[in-house]
Amino acid sequence: MTPLERFHPQQPIERIPVSLDVHYNWEYDATRTRLMRLYENAKRDQWNATERLDWRVDVDPAKGLLPDAGIGIFGTPIWQKLTAREVEQLRHEAITWQLCQFLHGEQGALLATAQVVDGVPWYEGKQYGATQVMDEARHVEVYRRFIQEKLGHEYPVNRELKKLLDQILLDSRWDMKFLGMQIIVEGLALAAFGTIRDTATNPLLRDLTAAVMEDESRHVAFGVLSLREFYQDLSESERTLREEFVYEACVLMRDRISNREVWETMGLDADACIAASDHSPLAQQFRYRLFSKIVPNIKSLGLLSPRQRERFEKLGILEYEHNTTSDVDHDVEIERRVRAGEIPAPA
Repeated sequence: MTPLERFHPQQPIERIPVSLDVHYNWEYDATRTRLMRLYENAKRDQWNATERLDWRVDVDPAKGLLPDAGIGIFGTPIWQKLTAREVEQLRHEAITWQLCQFLHGEQGALLATAQVVDGVPWYEGKQYGATQVMDEARHVEVYRRFIQEKLGHEYPVNRELKKLLDQILLDSRWDMKFLGMQIIVEGLALAAFGTIRDTATNPLLRDLTAAVMEDESRHVAFGVLSLREFYQDLSESERTLREEFVYEACVLMRDRISNREVWETMGLDADACIAASDHSPLAQQFRYRLFSKIVPNIKSLGLLSPRQRERFEKLGILEYEHNTTSDVDHDVEIERRVRAGEIPAPA
């Protein structure tokens, strides 16, 4: 059995029993104008992956689709000992592992957003949530196709990511699904996608990532707008509970970057590679940058108490608290596209 065959799931379909409160809403007046504007933007910006992306573009992962500096052990003594052939294999394994985690995260987002449509009590939230279900299905489509057609093999879902996805899906409270998926998972993804879009050397990967980002920016804005209103009326005990969830999720996601499966596939000392990655300035910079949108969004929701600030300071991510929030970023991007003549001005 090869190392990759060892990672293949024995049971491809996993069933988890879920308890979910489903909300009808018989009041159809749309009073949340910013959510309805997101809904209009989502309808306008739907795209067909088969037509928009040029799948004929050649992809050679051995040559590197991203700069080698993005690989955790780059520049370390472990890297220096690799042969040219091993470097090529490591490039292939590293990008495959990373994109597979995006694929698994997008499937989690697909399942969670379908739950959001059921659970969110607001008419406007159900309307917009339905468009996000289509977005997430498209994201699963493009990552699945890129991995299967261009990379040739797959990695399983990372343990820490799976733990967070399960926690989101199993929670019966709609706002916790928003908090876990729209704020944490989608916020991390948006930051990672931005790095890939700006540094990818392969045009298909660059264009795919840019297209997915257009959708993701709306998704995070959706979470911020929805939770900001709902959290205004939270009790202190409810607010503390959600702060605990946010902190634990941030710790979990910070630690999930240790792609042990890649090092084992390469036949390297996995523990040594993880330790080298943890101490790599480049890897640390990338890890912290992932929280550049999560922290200001959390602050805008009222979940950055003095205790939370202290914990974020210890995690090394509090510096992002003054960044703009995702709903503001989305509005700025829409204004830019209007000025550039890419889309019509809102009615």
